[in-house]
Amino acid sequence: MHSDDQQSHDQQSHDQRIQDQETANAPARRATLATVAKLSGYHVSTVSRVLNGSAVPGVRSASAATAEHIRQVAREVGYVPNAQAAALRRQRTRLLGVVMARMADTVLATIYEGIERAAAGYGFQTLVTNSWDDPVTRRECVDVLLSHGVDAMILGDSPVDGGSLDVLTEHGLPFVLVNRRAADHPAITCDDYAGGRMAAEHLLELGHRRAAVLAGLPYASNALERTQGFLDVYREAGHRIPRGRIVRTTFDTAGGRMGAERLLRARSTPTAIFAVNDAAAIGVLGCLRDHRIEPGRELSVVGFNDIPLAAELTVPLTSVRSPMQTIGEQSVHTLMRLMGGEPVQSTLLRPTLVARASSAPR
Repeated sequence: MHSDDQQSHDQQSHDQRIQDQETANAPARRATLATVAKLSGYHVSTVSRVLNGSAVPGVRSASAATAEHIRQVAREVGYVPNAQAAALRRQRTRLLGVVMARMADTVLATIYEGIERAAAGYGFQTLVTNSWDDPVTRRECVDVLLSHGVDAMILGDSPVDGGSLDVLTEHGLPFVLVNRRAADHPAITCDDYAGGRMAAEHLLELGHRRAAVLAGLPYASNALERTQGFLDVYREAGHRIPRGRIVRTTFDTAGGRMGAERLLRARSTPTAIFAVNDAAAIGVLGCLRDHRIEPGRELSVVGFNDIPLAAELTVPLTSVRSPMQTIGEQSVHTLMRLMGGEPVQSTLLRPTLVARASSAPR
């Protein structure tokens, strides 16, 4: 072939490759992983594992029947994998991204310890970020972790409406929630509703008919479910708690103190206060101290999570114990199964009530 003909042929081949790449990248003209996931009934990460042929060492892949069903759906809708993207996916970083509301929180720090230890057992490292429970910051955290090429994510700060999870679904990135639940996404949490019921049953057994709740944040599933469990038990017992004794607070000592001050100023003060986490309950104890009210003897207080400090206070705190470290560990095990293409389900871990001096008969 003459040199001019060779150059012309090379140019045509180059132009054709560019056109083919542009056609492959045109989202409006091709079925996506999300399309196949929706039609097949499997999570998008499962579909990705099957169609892109990637796997996690030590984790079982999808069953043969599942894989064949997904491939059949892909053929029917004309799904064509993006070879370039698939190649990038196979270059694993062995990094797990973690988003928490704030790592200074003892509960979240303990959950993260479980995540880190379990991840190491699979040969993964973790990158953790703080969202401060702010929607904009949360989205920025997700974007930063995606930019680092994490293989999957664990999120401990998701609002009940599932904010920021859409971007993970769009990327086909496997993720698991901890501490809070959202929609039907896989989540590993304490059975918060059951724990709220335990707190209410304990106070009713002690004779407290006039109780109050520091209900936490209105967008956090754990706060909502703990509160609802507590309220349901009192309603079922014929002692419905009025709206004025249900106070929304932040998950910290300042929030607990503020909520307790409000309750103590009310015309009809409660004989017991249930705070949906221990930090808020400790804030209540500080408020009672300043008002010269003795916890337990004059007003009972119950918290939630049973952090180590709860047992060491001057008046040891009664608390509903949640298996915090186990939540973290289980989230990694679940995530590894998900990354291997297996279907997974949410898990509720059983809490237990630990009675101490801060709660006593009325």
